[in-house]
Formats: sequence, structure tokens, C-alpha cells
Amino acid sequence: MNLSKPLAFMKKDFLEDVSYRFAFVFKLLSIFFRVIIFFFIARLFGGAIAPHLAPFGGDYFSFVIIGIAFSDYLHVSLTGFSANIRNQQLMGTLEAVLVTPTKISTIVLSSSLYSFVFSSVRVLIFIALGTLLAASISGGSFVSGGNFAGALVILALTIVSFCSLGILSASFLMVFKRGDPLSTFFSMGSYLLGGVYYPPEVLPPWIASLSFLFPITYSLHGIRLCLLQGASLWDVKGDVYPLIIFSAILLPISVWVFKKALQKAKMDGSLTQY
Repeated sequence: MNLSKPLAFMKKDFLEDVSYRFAFVFKLLSIFFRVIIFFFIARLFGGAIAPHLAPFGGDYFSFVIIGIAFSDYLHVSLTGFSANIRNQQLMGTLEAVLVTPTKISTIVLSSSLYSFVFSSVRVLIFIALGTLLAASISGGSFVSGGNFAGALVILALTIVSFCSLGILSASFLMVFKRGDPLSTFFSMGSYLLGGVYYPPEVLPPWIASLSFLFPITYSLHGIRLCLLQGASLWDVKGDVYPLIIFSAILLPISVWVFKKALQKAKMDGSLTQY
């Protein structure tokens, strides 16, 4: 596999990101403040929903840190592809990139490669800070004894599912330019129903039953069990199978839709319009 083009995309995005030094540093510092805020929220209200947290060890702080850390992949997936396309339209480089002898799939996936790498760094910082705060209280890490290999497998399936939604969002943007109901629906629905800040079980049953429509529900449930309880992949097969189905269905559909959207934009002569 030729990695020169994906690495070139990543280098370009990295150099662009670090050129805005204040914004780059602020994105890293904001992690610290978010962790501190939820640490004190957990100390104040954590016990109120402890019964719903029993499958994950009963600790709200570890529950919510994993939720907000790994939901960062959702944000990157839903906004990264469309934001990159919009940025290239503004700079006038989109058409130049698309006429190069590069596969569309390579362009689409490589355009957000740096965002996912940076998001992974953010996740590690979240976990490290959470561990330090947990150690200051209980003397141990809340992910000690976790099944990291299993969590990585679920994470890989999660990224594929999320990327598919992001590619669909970028396709909508390429055709309609503004107003993307798809990313809004999945973003709001995922944060409301997916268990980022609280278990879906605390919601009214008729609302909680809708959580199965969102990949993040299975992703966070499986990752939490792996990291907090040391569950094996077989133990979380109820989360793995749905993610496999989401990935197998959404990825080819999203790539096909993106190609059709690109063809339409070229025929309409609106590829560089925004």
C-alpha cells in the first residue's frame, strides 16, 4: 500500500494546525478544564445514578471521562470530512486535488487522517488526566486491568461507522453547500441517546429504545466494559455485532453516495462553489 499520499495529507494538515499556535495549544488545554469540571460534577452528583452505573463499576467519573473522550471521534467523523471540503473550496484547491491521479476514496479518507490522529492524542490525554485524578482520590487507575486490545477492536469498528456518517455528511455539503441535517441529527441524537454523559437507561423507556439507532451507543457500552471491567470481546459481542453491521452497510453506501455527489457537482459546475 502506498502511504505517501495519506502521509502528505497528514503533514499538510499538521503544519496548517500548528501554524495557529494559540488555537493549537488552547485545544489541548481545554481538555484539562473539561476533566476538572466533570471530576467535581462526579463528586457532587455521581451517587445519584450509581444504580445505573453498576455494570461499569459504579463510578460516574470514569464513566463520563470515557464517554466524552471517545465521543471526540464522533465529532471528528461528522465534521472532519465536510470541514476539509469546505476549507479546500475556500482556498480554491479542491478541484486541483480532484483532478490528480488519486482515487476518490484516498482523498476522502486521507483528508481527515490528521484529525483522527490528533483526536487519538486527545483521548490519551483524557484518560491520563482521569487516571491522575482518580489516583489522587482512590490511589488507583480507573482503567487498571482493562482489556485494551478488545477496546481497540471496538474503536476500529467505531471509527469506520462514524467515518461513514461523516462521508454522507460531506456528500450532502458538496451538493447543497449549506445546511446539513444528517450531521445535526446524528450528533444531537448521539449525545442525547448514546450514553455519552449518562446511561441511556436513565431516559424514559420510549426514548431510550431509540438509542439502538446510533452506533455510539454500542461503541461506548463495549469500550466501557472492556476498559472498566476487563470484559472480553465475547462478553461484549452484543456491541461488536451491531458495529460490524453498521460498518458493512454504511461504508460502501457512503462512498457510493460521495461519488454520485461529486459527479453531480461536476456536471452542475458547482464543485468550487460554497
